[in-house]
Amino acid sequence: MTHVQVLVVDDSVVMRQLLRQTFSADPIIRVQGVAANGRIALAMIAQTPPDAVVLDIEMPEMDGLTCVQEIRRRYPKLPVIMCSTLTEHGAAITLEALARGANDYVTKPSSLNATDNPIEKLRRELIPRIRALCRVAQQESLPTVAKRIHAIRREWPVRIVAIGASTGGPNALAEVLPTIPKNFPVPILIVQHMPPVFTRLMAERLDKTCNIRVQEAREGARLRPGEAWVAAGDFHLGVMDVMGERVLHVSQGPAENSCRPAVDVLFRSVAQVYGAGVLGVVLTGMGYDGLRGSEHVREAGGRVIVQDEATSVVWGMPRAVAGAGLADEIWPLSAMGAAIASAVEWKREAAVWGL
Repeated sequence: MTHVQVLVVDDSVVMRQLLRQTFSADPIIRVQGVAANGRIALAMIAQTPPDAVVLDIEMPEMDGLTCVQEIRRRYPKLPVIMCSTLTEHGAAITLEALARGANDYVTKPSSLNATDNPIEKLRRELIPRIRALCRVAQQESLPTVAKRIHAIRREWPVRIVAIGASTGGPNALAEVLPTIPKNFPVPILIVQHMPPVFTRLMAERLDKTCNIRVQEAREGARLRPGEAWVAAGDFHLGVMDVMGERVLHVSQGPAENSCRPAVDVLFRSVAQVYGAGVLGVVLTGMGYDGLRGSEHVREAGGRVIVQDEATSVVWGMPRAVAGAGLADEIWPLSAMGAAIASAVEWKREAAVWGL
């Protein structure tokens, strides 16, 4: 059996021990070594390269931000997962770490008391990420969906774009959304798997770099062209028709695919309200959230496009949709913004010409 060797980098002795225990029950993952700061970690990587690095953010001598930037410069393909606190400060630094090249992140347990089962939390969140980033084959049972029926159908104009993303999503969104023009004719709704605080800060970062306005979703907000809304952490995002006006609806219904917000909830909601006027977009991510939602979009007459494997950090969510025959097109990340704009404009022109 081939093992996945992980380097744990954290200045806390307690956290290093917790991470050792986290991986102890996994038959594949092994802790290759531990380091108390980024400088030691870089020396250890140079001597014996690991398969993945779990990296703390705040450390003496060399912090996580500096370390991840240096790792990415020296080892472009080495998976790095940040381990951060669930605070506004921790969220802001984590987003910066992702921008500097980290592949993903997990939040540290809010308490290290045994009664809170911090090891189980870390196992649930960290082990699947390491396995996915290191491309460890997993036997994943996907929900059954109806295969796409290749039939001639009328192309309706796009009236809303719904985007779903998970692992690698923040950087993917940071590349795609700035390419959307200021006069974009329809609203954009986004589900990125992230906890509270993180989603608000991500929306604020995107708003500074995009031509369109980007905000965190709030209940009852009116949908307008050229605006993007990001689902708030721990809240599902959907759409309601209130006296002929489309507004946002946020809720804390049951998690779907172990996610809240969930892409499936968003896609299902926009399909119900907008019918054939939906363009669903599934970007990089682990798991299969968005699969059943894409089926709803297709059944309503809408279209779905997904990111390709080569440019995805983890080709899980897009693979599930494409594998079920529900993807109309598969695009590399660099072309996704143009593909979205083209789909929106083509359908509007097709409607004018009666095609």
